[in-house]
Amino acid sequence: MLRRLHPEQPESFAFTPANQEWAQAQISKYPEGRQASAIIPLLWRAQEQEGWLTRPAIEHVAEMLGMAYIRALEVATFYFMFQLQPVGSVANIQICGTTSCMICGAEDLVGVCQDLIAAKPHTLSADGKFSWEEVECLGACANAPMAQIGKDYYENLTAERLREIIAELAAGKVPVPGPQNGRYASEPAGEPTTLKDHVEGRDAHNASVRLALDIGDTVKRIDGTEVPILTPWIKPAEPTAAEGEPQQPEPGAGLPADETGITVEEAPAEAKARPEATEPAKAADRASGAGVKPVTLSSPRPDQREDLTLLDGIGPDEQAALNALGVWHLDQIAAWTPEELEWVDANLQGFGGRATRDGWVAVAKAKLAAEKIDEDKG
Repeated sequence: MLRRLHPEQPESFAFTPANQEWAQAQISKYPEGRQASAIIPLLWRAQEQEGWLTRPAIEHVAEMLGMAYIRALEVATFYFMFQLQPVGSVANIQICGTTSCMICGAEDLVGVCQDLIAAKPHTLSADGKFSWEEVECLGACANAPMAQIGKDYYENLTAERLREIIAELAAGKVPVPGPQNGRYASEPAGEPTTLKDHVEGRDAHNASVRLALDIGDTVKRIDGTEVPILTPWIKPAEPTAAEGEPQQPEPGAGLPADETGITVEEAPAEAKARPEATEPAKAADRASGAGVKPVTLSSPRPDQREDLTLLDGIGPDEQAALNALGVWHLDQIAAWTPEELEWVDANLQGFGGRATRDGWVAVAKAKLAAEKIDEDKG
């Protein structure tokens, strides 16, 4: 399916203050230089705020992440979860059309949408309040047929019940999501046949429905104030001594301390008996281990310094570690044998296992092959 930006676009886009704070929090998950990894959550939040993903929103997110507009557009057009055209101001109804739902009556649900909203999907209703589309499996097969309306599932639907739900939404009400036939979750119709001890005293709604009711965001445009913004991945700053107050060292548990209170760590006997290792000696120690050491270079070939970060999986830190081992060029990586790859993984300080896991040899070979094709064409 060809996906294009809608011909009519708003003039600009900006996150609400709370959504901007949320977006910055997401960016903080990633190390410097890797902020583009936050592209999908930020595009998704822009869509949650506006209802659909506009060109100004895509470009705004790209600027926040230091990306070219086309890179952000590639992501937005690749994933079908991003709506590239206006959706209903009240709700966009997504009917699951995959096997379980289809054999349980999904076509009847599509018929309701065609009658009440628009004859074709991705089209606004006459009053602009609703839109609809048929989507792939939404994962509630045991409760088929079902639809996602806004952010929640409406399960065990009938055509009659979907008509009622659309009428309620049009009147400004938000019907309770979840099973629509009296089931609590996905237990057999009627009553549970197992885990019966958990029925008595349970909440009136299952956990998903309860959360939807408590937050109240089923068909709401998200402005960032719905739930607290949490950043558990950010460690609190270490407390520092007040200005002018000397910091007091504390000895480690079970270790002796000198007269200043600083821990005196006993060195192994063999370390006491030998002088401080030199850098070459340390390098030799690192070079020991599994595998066979590949051919390395003390410096890059004249006028042939290559940017190894062009390969997927290699960033500035990995490149520095490779250079420290004597690896400067793509053809070096492409020529590694399995035994040499094992040696690299064992000796790549701080990144052990990355060379194999990220397929550096195959990526380097593919890059060299592509460059050869470009040269031949030239």
